[in-house]
Amino acid sequence: MKRSIGLWQLLGFAVTSFGGTVLHFLYDWLGEAKWIAPFSGVNESTWEHMKLLFWPMFIFAIVQSFFFRERDDFWCVKVRGILLGIILIPVIFYTYNGAIGKSPDWINIAIFFISAAISYIFETRLFKRQNLLCKSPKYAIGILSVIALLFVVFTFFTPDADIFRDPLTGALGI
Repeated sequence: MKRSIGLWQLLGFAVTSFGGTVLHFLYDWLGEAKWIAPFSGVNESTWEHMKLLFWPMFIFAIVQSFFFRERDDFWCVKVRGILLGIILIPVIFYTYNGAIGKSPDWINIAIFFISAAISYIFETRLFKRQNLLCKSPKYAIGILSVIALLFVVFTFFTPDADIFRDPLTGALGI
């Protein structure tokens, strides 16, 4: 399994990149169907872009977990990687925009892919370490479940904060 970790992580990056790209457009492609809104981008806010990274990484982790059953630290690695990815998106975006000003679309797209790549590289390094402290995988699964719930709830009941605001329209949520 140790030799295949890199391949799994490369596959995860590909799935996340493709899945996030599809999810970016899916809400519009499906005629703004409410049932897909919690999983896809409903506007151009930073929060919605975090959602585009979260869902493919989380779903891939669920599939991957069946092949990594012998790893007691699997979910502890995954929660760290997913958290890193969804934190990197606003950190890079707001740092770049604060320093340079409004960013072109290609930079915003690159931020998504860079965040995904860094997350999977980070996870790979953690998987290759044999002494990762993991007190309880249940806590990691609980944290990911809470994040998933927040993405669903905040799609329909969006807080009035800039991270949720569409920079193009000023709208919040759907």
